[in-house]
Amino acid sequence: MFFKKHDKPHITVALIGVTVMLFMICPSCKKEKTDTIANFADRKAVPAMYVDSVTTLISDSGRIRYKVIAQTWKVFDQADAPYWYFPEGVYFERFNDSLEVESIVRGDTARYFTEQELWELKNDVLVKNLSGEQFETNLLYWSQQKHKVYSDSFIRIQQADQILTGYGFESNESLSKYKIFKIKGVFPLDVEEDGLNNPE
Repeated sequence: MFFKKHDKPHITVALIGVTVMLFMICPSCKKEKTDTIANFADRKAVPAMYVDSVTTLISDSGRIRYKVIAQTWKVFDQADAPYWYFPEGVYFERFNDSLEVESIVRGDTARYFTEQELWELKNDVLVKNLSGEQFETNLLYWSQQKHKVYSDSFIRIQQADQILTGYGFESNESLSKYKIFKIKGVFPLDVEEDGLNNPE
């Protein structure tokens, strides 16, 4: 395109105007800040999954074995010993081969170490077996690899006609065969005793 001689001043004025506008814009560009998200301090301490109000069935060797109910479920799969964490408690039922509930377990807090297949239940732990016997303690372990339930803490077992108390406990998974290592007392069920609860 060719410009006539008298058009050149208009072009010069336009170029000057554009240049001034660029100088006005550039300083404001420099003031812009980019927001950054800080990296997690420790990946091992951050849950990879967080679930609210969960109800799930867990199978073993193709058979449904457990029903788990929890308000909060956190999965720490990058921890040195990967685990699931149930900070608001957990309730689960264990089924036999006929899908009958053979034991019920409840705890205020719980961890499940996935590699060891080990449950750790704490605080106000309650277990019931198929016979209606009730087990109460503040710490209980359940090893799915070894197929046993155990504790080294105070234990209270309510049977049909009596209550057993003591320290240290071991049982099979169905809690049909068990023993207390240090028995502290055996009481008839209809007798009220001050020492039946955990003395600690």
